[in-house]
Amino acid sequence: MRLSNCTLANGDKRDIVIEKGQISAIEPASTNGDLDCKDLIVLPGFVDLHTHLREPGFEQSETVLTGSQAAASGGYTAVFAMANTQPVADNAGTVTQVAELGEAAGLVEVRPIGAITKGLQGKELASLGSMLNSKTRVRIFSDDGHCVSDAALMKTAMEYLQPLGGVVAQHAQEPTLTIGSQVNEGEISRITGLKGWPSSAEESIILRDALLSEQTGCRLHVCHVTSKLGVELIRWAKQRGFPVTAEVTPHHLVLTELEAKNYDTRFKVNPPLRTQEDTKALVEGLVDGTIDVIGTDHAPHASDAKQQQWDAAAFGMTGLEQAYQVAHRVLIDSGNGNWQRLAEVMSSTPAVIGGLDNHGRIEIGKEANLAFIDPNKSVQVHGNLYSKSSNNPYIGMEFESSVQHTMFRGKFSFRDGEVIK
Repeated sequence: MRLSNCTLANGDKRDIVIEKGQISAIEPASTNGDLDCKDLIVLPGFVDLHTHLREPGFEQSETVLTGSQAAASGGYTAVFAMANTQPVADNAGTVTQVAELGEAAGLVEVRPIGAITKGLQGKELASLGSMLNSKTRVRIFSDDGHCVSDAALMKTAMEYLQPLGGVVAQHAQEPTLTIGSQVNEGEISRITGLKGWPSSAEESIILRDALLSEQTGCRLHVCHVTSKLGVELIRWAKQRGFPVTAEVTPHHLVLTELEAKNYDTRFKVNPPLRTQEDTKALVEGLVDGTIDVIGTDHAPHASDAKQQQWDAAAFGMTGLEQAYQVAHRVLIDSGNGNWQRLAEVMSSTPAVIGGLDNHGRIEIGKEANLAFIDPNKSVQVHGNLYSKSSNNPYIGMEFESSVQHTMFRGKFSFRDGEVIK
Protein backbone atom coordinates (compact mmCIF):
# COMPACT_ATOMS: atom_id res chain seq x y z
CA MET A 1 0.00 0.00 0.00
CA ARG A 2 1.22 3.48 -0.88
CA LEU A 3 0.00 6.51 1.06
CA SER A 4 0.69 9.41 -1.27
CA ASN A 5 1.36 13.08 -0.61
CA CYS A 6 1.37 12.79 3.20
CA THR A 7 2.13 15.93 5.21
CA LEU A 8 4.23 14.90 8.21
CA ALA A 9 4.49 16.70 11.55
CA ASN A 10 7.58 18.62 10.41
CA GLY A 11 5.77 19.88 7.31
CA ASP A 12 7.55 17.59 4.83
CA LYS A 13 5.45 15.91 2.14
CA ARG A 14 6.21 12.25 1.58
CA ASP A 15 4.81 8.98 0.29
CA ILE A 16 4.68 6.19 2.86
CA VAL A 17 4.92 2.66 1.52
CA ILE A 18 3.55 -0.16 3.68
CA GLU A 19 4.26 -3.86 3.26
CA LYS A 20 3.27 -6.67 5.64
CA GLY A 21 2.17 -4.19 8.27
CA GLN A 22 5.45 -2.27 8.32
CA ILE A 23 6.73 0.92 6.76
CA SER A 24 9.01 -0.29 3.98
CA ALA A 25 9.83 3.06 2.37
CA ILE A 26 9.41 6.81 2.79
CA GLU A 27 9.75 8.48 -0.59
CA PRO A 28 9.23 11.87 -2.28
CA ALA A 29 5.58 12.84 -2.52
CA SER A 30 3.57 11.68 -5.51
CA THR A 31 -0.05 11.56 -6.62
CA ASN A 32 -0.32 7.89 -7.55
CA GLY A 33 -0.87 6.11 -4.26
CA ASP A 34 -3.59 3.81 -2.96
CA LEU A 35 -4.73 6.62 -0.64
CA ASP A 36 -4.25 10.29 -1.48
CA CYS A 37 -3.42 12.15 1.74
CA LYS A 38 -2.94 15.59 0.20
CA ASP A 39 -5.40 17.28 2.60
CA LEU A 40 -4.34 15.32 5.68
CA ILE A 41 -1.66 15.52 8.35
CA VAL A 42 -0.19 12.06 8.99
CA LEU A 43 1.15 11.52 12.51
CA PRO A 44 2.39 8.53 14.47
CA GLY A 45 -0.61 6.79 16.03
CA PHE A 46 -1.47 8.19 19.44
CA VAL A 47 -0.46 6.42 22.65
CA ASP A 48 -2.44 6.79 25.88
CA LEU A 49 -0.65 5.99 29.12
CA HIS A 50 -3.84 6.31 31.17
CA THR A 51 -6.97 4.43 30.08
CA HIS A 52 -9.61 2.66 32.13
CA LEU A 53 -11.03 -0.23 30.09
CA ARG A 54 -13.01 -1.65 33.05
CA GLU A 55 -12.74 -5.28 31.98
CA PRO A 56 -12.71 -7.64 33.80
CA GLY A 57 -15.43 -6.85 36.31
CA PHE A 58 -17.13 -3.67 35.17
CA GLU A 59 -18.29 -4.55 31.68
CA GLN A 60 -21.49 -2.53 32.13
CA SER A 61 -19.29 0.59 31.87
CA GLU A 62 -16.79 -0.48 29.20
CA THR A 63 -15.10 -3.53 27.73
CA VAL A 64 -11.70 -3.92 26.17
CA LEU A 65 -13.46 -4.14 22.79
CA THR A 66 -15.60 -1.00 23.15
CA GLY A 67 -12.70 0.91 24.69
CA SER A 68 -10.49 -0.19 21.79
CA GLN A 69 -13.12 1.03 19.34
CA ALA A 70 -13.28 4.40 21.09
CA ALA A 71 -9.48 4.59 21.04
CA ALA A 72 -9.23 3.77 17.33
CA SER A 73 -11.82 6.45 16.52
CA GLY A 74 -9.67 8.95 18.39
CA GLY A 75 -6.48 8.16 16.46
CA TYR A 76 -4.96 5.86 19.09
CA THR A 77 -2.93 2.80 18.23
CA ALA A 78 -1.88 1.89 21.79
CA VAL A 79 -3.47 2.30 25.20
CA PHE A 80 -2.27 1.37 28.68
CA ALA A 81 -5.08 -0.13 30.75
CA MET A 82 -5.20 0.81 34.43
CA ALA A 83 -5.32 -1.89 37.07
CA ASN A 84 -8.57 -0.99 38.89
CA THR A 85 -10.55 -3.90 37.50
CA GLN A 86 -12.26 -6.74 39.37
CA PRO A 87 -10.24 -8.79 40.02
CA VAL A 88 -7.53 -6.16 40.31
CA ALA A 89 -4.68 -6.47 37.82
CA ASP A 90 -2.15 -7.22 40.54
CA ASN A 91 -0.96 -10.57 39.22
CA ALA A 92 0.34 -12.19 36.05
CA GLY A 93 -2.94 -13.96 35.28
CA THR A 94 -5.11 -10.85 35.20
CA VAL A 95 -2.68 -8.69 33.21
CA THR A 96 -2.34 -11.50 30.70
CA GLN A 97 -6.13 -11.71 30.40
CA VAL A 98 -6.38 -7.97 29.64
CA ALA A 99 -3.62 -8.18 27.03
CA GLU A 100 -5.28 -11.17 25.36
CA LEU A 101 -8.62 -9.35 25.22
CA GLY A 102 -6.81 -6.49 23.49
CA GLU A 103 -5.27 -8.83 20.94
CA ALA A 104 -8.68 -10.36 20.26
CA ALA A 105 -10.17 -6.90 19.65
CA GLY A 106 -7.32 -6.21 17.22
CA LEU A 107 -7.83 -2.44 16.96
CA VAL A 108 -5.10 -1.03 19.20
CA GLU A 109 -2.25 -2.45 21.24
CA VAL A 110 -3.55 -2.90 24.78
CA ARG A 111 -0.79 -2.88 27.38
CA PRO A 112 -1.85 -3.63 30.98
CA ILE A 113 -0.66 -1.50 33.87
CA GLY A 114 0.01 -3.55 36.98
CA ALA A 115 -1.11 -2.56 40.45
CA ILE A 116 1.58 -1.44 42.87
CA THR A 117 -0.19 -2.91 45.90
CA LYS A 118 -2.35 -5.98 46.37
CA GLY A 119 -5.98 -5.18 45.71
CA LEU A 120 -5.09 -1.47 45.45
CA GLN A 121 -5.23 -1.49 49.25
CA GLY A 122 -1.96 0.38 49.80
CA LYS A 123 -0.78 -2.09 52.42
CA GLU A 124 1.37 -4.75 50.72
CA LEU A 125 3.23 -4.80 47.41
CA ALA A 126 1.58 -6.71 44.59
CA SER A 127 3.36 -9.46 42.67
CA LEU A 128 5.50 -6.98 40.75
CA GLY A 129 8.04 -9.54 39.60
CA SER A 130 5.45 -11.93 38.18
CA MET A 131 3.90 -9.12 36.15
CA LEU A 132 7.26 -7.85 34.94
CA ASN A 133 8.18 -11.35 33.82
CA SER A 134 4.78 -12.34 32.45
CA LYS A 135 4.13 -12.80 28.74
CA THR A 136 2.91 -9.18 28.60
CA ARG A 137 6.06 -7.85 30.35
CA VAL A 138 4.33 -5.08 32.30
CA ARG A 139 6.41 -1.91 32.44
CA ILE A 140 4.20 0.62 34.25
CA PHE A 141 2.72 0.13 37.70
CA SER A 142 -0.01 2.23 39.32
CA ASP A 143 -2.76 2.13 41.93
CA ASP A 144 -4.56 4.87 39.98
CA GLY A 145 -7.81 5.79 41.63
CA HIS A 146 -5.90 5.38 44.88
CA CYS A 147 -2.72 7.07 46.04
CA VAL A 148 0.07 4.96 47.47
CA SER A 149 0.16 7.22 50.49
CA ASP A 150 2.55 5.14 52.60
CA ALA A 151 5.93 6.72 51.84
CA ALA A 152 7.93 3.72 53.04
CA LEU A 153 5.91 1.35 50.85
CA MET A 154 6.32 3.63 47.83
CA LYS A 155 10.07 3.80 48.43
CA THR A 156 10.24 -0.01 48.60
CA ALA A 157 8.30 -0.32 45.33
CA MET A 158 10.67 2.12 43.65
CA GLU A 159 13.75 0.31 44.96
CA TYR A 160 12.39 -2.97 43.59
CA LEU A 161 11.38 -1.60 40.17
CA GLN A 162 14.36 0.63 39.44
CA PRO A 163 16.88 -2.05 38.44
CA LEU A 164 14.19 -3.81 36.40
CA GLY A 165 13.31 -0.74 34.34
CA GLY A 166 9.84 -0.33 35.81
CA VAL A 167 7.94 2.96 35.96
CA VAL A 168 5.78 4.04 38.91
CA ALA A 169 2.71 6.06 37.87
CA GLN A 170 1.34 7.82 40.93
CA HIS A 171 -2.17 9.10 41.55
CA ALA A 172 -1.06 12.06 43.66
CA GLN A 173 -3.68 12.52 46.37
CA GLU A 174 -2.93 12.65 50.09
CA PRO A 175 -6.08 10.87 51.30
CA THR A 176 -6.27 12.51 54.70
CA LEU A 177 -6.77 15.89 53.02
CA THR A 178 -9.61 14.78 50.72
CA ILE A 179 -12.01 12.78 52.90
CA GLY A 180 -15.46 13.53 51.52
CA SER A 181 -14.11 16.08 49.04
CA GLN A 182 -16.24 16.70 45.94
CA VAL A 183 -15.01 19.78 44.04
CA ASN A 184 -12.02 22.10 43.97
CA GLU A 185 -11.55 23.99 47.22
CA GLY A 186 -12.26 27.65 46.52
CA GLU A 187 -14.93 29.54 44.63
CA ILE A 188 -16.85 26.51 43.42
CA SER A 189 -16.98 24.86 46.83
CA ARG A 190 -18.40 28.11 48.26
CA ILE A 191 -20.96 28.38 45.44
CA THR A 192 -22.18 24.79 45.68
CA GLY A 193 -21.68 24.07 49.36
CA LEU A 194 -19.85 20.87 48.41
CA LYS A 195 -16.74 19.92 50.36
CA GLY A 196 -13.59 21.40 48.88
CA TRP A 197 -10.65 19.43 47.52
CA PRO A 198 -7.38 21.27 48.17
CA SER A 199 -4.68 21.20 45.52
CA SER A 200 -2.17 20.72 48.35
CA ALA A 201 -3.33 17.10 48.54
CA GLU A 202 -1.83 16.63 45.07
CA GLU A 203 1.20 18.86 45.45
CA SER A 204 2.41 17.28 48.70
CA ILE A 205 2.55 13.83 47.08
CA ILE A 206 4.22 15.16 43.91
CA LEU A 207 7.01 16.66 46.03
CA ARG A 208 7.39 13.57 48.21
CA ASP A 209 7.55 11.15 45.32
CA ALA A 210 9.87 13.35 43.28
CA LEU A 211 12.31 13.21 46.18
CA LEU A 212 11.89 9.44 46.41
CA SER A 213 12.53 9.07 42.68
CA GLU A 214 15.76 11.03 43.04
CA GLN A 215 16.83 8.91 46.00
CA THR A 216 16.01 5.54 44.42
CA GLY A 217 16.67 6.37 40.76
CA CYS A 218 13.29 4.89 39.83
CA ARG A 219 11.30 6.57 37.07
CA LEU A 220 8.23 8.37 38.39
CA HIS A 221 5.30 9.32 36.17
CA VAL A 222 2.88 11.77 37.78
CA CYS A 223 -0.67 11.11 36.63
CA HIS A 224 -3.20 13.85 35.80
CA VAL A 225 -1.47 16.98 37.13
CA THR A 226 -4.04 19.71 37.82
CA SER A 227 -2.53 22.70 39.63
CA LYS A 228 -0.19 25.57 38.91
CA LEU A 229 2.03 24.67 41.86
CA GLY A 230 2.05 21.03 40.73
CA VAL A 231 3.49 22.16 37.39
CA GLU A 232 6.10 24.26 39.19
CA LEU A 233 7.12 21.32 41.40
CA ILE A 234 7.60 19.08 38.36
CA ARG A 235 9.63 21.81 36.66
CA TRP A 236 11.77 22.08 39.80
CA ALA A 237 12.35 18.30 39.87
CA LYS A 238 13.28 18.18 36.19
CA GLN A 239 15.70 21.07 36.52
CA ARG A 240 17.54 18.99 39.11
CA GLY A 241 17.65 15.94 36.88
CA PHE A 242 15.17 13.81 38.81
CA PRO A 243 13.75 10.91 36.70
CA VAL A 244 10.24 12.38 36.61
CA THR A 245 7.66 12.66 33.83
CA ALA A 246 4.14 14.00 34.02
CA GLU A 247 0.82 13.99 32.21
CA VAL A 248 -2.17 16.28 31.91
CA THR A 249 -5.66 15.18 30.90
CA PRO A 250 -7.63 16.79 28.07
CA HIS A 251 -10.36 17.93 30.45
CA HIS A 252 -7.97 19.73 32.77
CA LEU A 253 -6.65 21.66 29.77
CA VAL A 254 -9.98 23.16 28.67
CA LEU A 255 -12.49 22.88 31.53
CA THR A 256 -12.52 24.69 34.89
CA GLU A 257 -14.15 24.23 38.28
CA LEU A 258 -17.08 26.45 37.29
CA GLU A 259 -18.44 23.69 35.05
CA ALA A 260 -19.70 22.10 38.27
CA LYS A 261 -21.84 25.02 39.41
CA ASN A 262 -25.02 23.43 38.03
CA TYR A 263 -24.28 20.06 39.64
CA ASP A 264 -23.93 18.33 36.27
CA THR A 265 -22.19 15.11 37.29
CA ARG A 266 -20.46 14.76 33.90
CA PHE A 267 -18.01 17.25 35.41
CA LYS A 268 -17.36 15.29 38.59
CA VAL A 269 -13.83 13.95 38.26
CA ASN A 270 -10.86 12.88 40.37
CA PRO A 271 -8.78 14.99 40.67
CA PRO A 272 -11.30 17.81 40.31
CA LEU A 273 -11.40 20.55 37.72
CA ARG A 274 -9.40 23.52 38.99
CA THR A 275 -9.25 27.27 38.36
CA GLN A 276 -8.62 29.20 35.16
CA GLU A 277 -5.18 30.10 36.51
CA ASP A 278 -4.39 26.41 36.97
CA THR A 279 -5.62 25.60 33.46
CA LYS A 280 -3.40 28.31 31.99
CA ALA A 281 -0.38 26.93 33.87
CA LEU A 282 -1.12 23.41 32.60
CA VAL A 283 -1.20 24.60 28.99
CA GLU A 284 2.05 26.52 29.49
CA GLY A 285 3.65 23.43 31.05
CA LEU A 286 2.55 21.30 28.12
CA VAL A 287 3.96 23.79 25.63
CA ASP A 288 7.33 24.28 27.34
CA GLY A 289 7.93 20.57 28.00
CA THR A 290 7.43 20.53 31.77
CA ILE A 291 4.44 18.26 31.18
CA ASP A 292 5.44 15.41 28.91
CA VAL A 293 2.23 13.85 27.65
CA ILE A 294 -1.51 14.09 27.37
CA GLY A 295 -3.08 11.10 29.13
CA THR A 296 -6.82 10.79 28.75
CA ASP A 297 -7.75 9.20 32.11
CA HIS A 298 -10.64 7.80 30.07
CA ALA A 299 -12.98 6.77 32.91
CA PRO A 300 -16.27 5.39 31.57
CA HIS A 301 -19.21 4.72 33.88
CA ALA A 302 -22.61 3.15 33.40
CA SER A 303 -25.36 5.79 33.32
CA ASP A 304 -26.81 4.82 36.69
CA ALA A 305 -23.45 5.58 38.34
CA LYS A 306 -23.54 9.15 37.03
CA GLN A 307 -27.26 9.95 37.06
CA GLN A 308 -27.38 10.57 40.79
CA GLN A 309 -27.05 13.51 43.12
CA TRP A 310 -23.54 14.95 42.98
CA ASP A 311 -22.17 13.53 46.22
CA ALA A 312 -23.34 10.00 45.32
CA ALA A 313 -22.25 10.02 41.66
CA ALA A 314 -19.07 8.33 40.48
CA PHE A 315 -15.95 10.33 39.66
CA GLY A 316 -14.76 10.24 36.05
CA MET A 317 -15.05 11.41 32.43
CA THR A 318 -14.45 9.82 29.06
CA GLY A 319 -11.57 11.09 26.94
CA LEU A 320 -10.38 8.81 24.15
CA GLU A 321 -12.72 10.10 21.46
CA GLN A 322 -12.00 13.83 21.90
CA ALA A 323 -8.42 13.93 23.26
CA TYR A 324 -6.86 14.77 19.90
CA GLN A 325 -9.35 17.56 19.32
CA VAL A 326 -8.52 19.12 22.68
CA ALA A 327 -4.80 18.83 21.90
CA HIS A 328 -5.38 20.54 18.56
CA ARG A 329 -7.25 23.36 20.26
CA VAL A 330 -4.61 24.10 22.89
CA LEU A 331 -1.53 23.54 20.71
CA ILE A 332 -2.44 24.25 17.07
CA ASP A 333 -5.57 26.38 16.89
CA SER A 334 -4.32 28.60 19.72
CA GLY A 335 -0.92 29.12 18.09
CA ASN A 336 0.81 27.99 21.31
CA GLY A 337 2.45 24.96 19.72
CA ASN A 338 2.89 23.10 16.45
CA TRP A 339 2.31 19.68 14.92
CA GLN A 340 5.66 18.38 16.10
CA ARG A 341 4.83 19.21 19.70
CA LEU A 342 1.40 17.62 19.33
CA ALA A 343 3.03 14.46 17.98
CA GLU A 344 5.45 14.46 20.92
CA VAL A 345 2.80 14.70 23.65
CA MET A 346 0.32 12.34 21.96
CA SER A 347 2.65 9.82 20.31
CA SER A 348 6.43 9.73 20.64
CA THR A 349 6.95 10.60 24.31
CA PRO A 350 4.25 8.30 25.72
CA ALA A 351 5.62 5.52 23.51
CA VAL A 352 9.08 6.02 25.02
CA ILE A 353 7.75 6.12 28.59
CA GLY A 354 5.72 2.99 27.94
CA GLY A 355 8.56 1.17 26.18
CA LEU A 356 6.70 0.72 22.88
CA ASP A 357 9.31 0.46 20.14
CA ASN A 358 6.80 0.18 17.28
CA HIS A 359 4.79 3.28 18.19
CA GLY A 360 5.48 6.99 18.22
CA ARG A 361 7.64 7.23 15.09
CA ILE A 362 7.16 7.11 11.35
CA GLU A 363 10.29 5.25 10.30
CA ILE A 364 11.30 2.53 7.87
CA GLY A 365 11.11 -0.85 9.56
CA LYS A 366 8.55 0.20 12.16
CA GLU A 367 4.95 -0.94 12.27
CA ALA A 368 2.56 1.28 10.33
CA ASN A 369 0.72 2.75 13.32
CA LEU A 370 -0.65 6.05 12.05
CA ALA A 371 -3.23 8.76 12.72
CA PHE A 372 -4.59 10.70 9.74
CA ILE A 373 -5.81 14.17 10.67
CA ASP A 374 -8.11 16.48 8.75
CA PRO A 375 -6.97 19.86 10.12
CA ASN A 376 -9.96 21.70 8.68
CA LYS A 377 -12.88 19.38 9.46
CA SER A 378 -14.84 20.88 12.34
CA VAL A 379 -17.28 18.78 14.32
CA GLN A 380 -19.76 19.28 17.15
CA VAL A 381 -19.75 16.64 19.86
CA HIS A 382 -23.11 14.99 20.50
CA GLY A 383 -21.82 12.15 22.64
CA ASN A 384 -19.57 9.11 22.50
CA LEU A 385 -19.80 7.08 19.32
CA TYR A 386 -18.09 3.92 20.53
CA SER A 387 -17.55 3.99 24.28
CA LYS A 388 -20.36 2.30 26.23
CA SER A 389 -20.38 5.25 28.61
CA SER A 390 -22.25 8.54 28.27
CA ASN A 391 -20.26 10.62 30.77
CA ASN A 392 -18.73 12.81 28.08
CA PRO A 393 -17.82 16.34 29.27
CA TYR A 394 -17.48 17.72 25.72
CA ILE A 395 -21.10 17.32 24.61
CA GLY A 396 -22.18 20.50 22.84
CA MET A 397 -18.64 21.70 22.17
CA GLU A 398 -17.41 22.29 18.63
CA PHE A 399 -13.85 21.44 17.66
CA GLU A 400 -11.89 22.67 14.67
CA SER A 401 -10.21 19.44 13.54
CA SER A 402 -10.90 15.71 13.39
CA VAL A 403 -9.32 12.29 13.08
CA GLN A 404 -10.13 11.00 9.59
CA HIS A 405 -8.48 7.56 9.68
CA THR A 406 -6.42 5.40 12.02
CA MET A 407 -4.08 2.62 10.90
CA PHE A 408 -2.92 -0.14 13.23
CA ARG A 409 -0.19 -2.54 12.11
CA GLY A 410 -0.69 -1.57 8.50
CA LYS A 411 -4.48 -1.99 8.43
CA PHE A 412 -7.19 0.61 8.92
CA SER A 413 -8.85 0.32 12.31
CA PHE A 414 -10.88 3.50 11.68
CA ARG A 415 -11.67 4.99 8.30
CA ASP A 416 -13.91 7.88 7.24
CA GLY A 417 -15.82 7.98 10.50
CA GLU A 418 -16.25 4.23 11.00
CA VAL A 419 -14.37 1.68 13.05
CA ILE A 420 -13.28 -1.25 10.89
CA LYS A 421 -14.45 -4.26 12.85
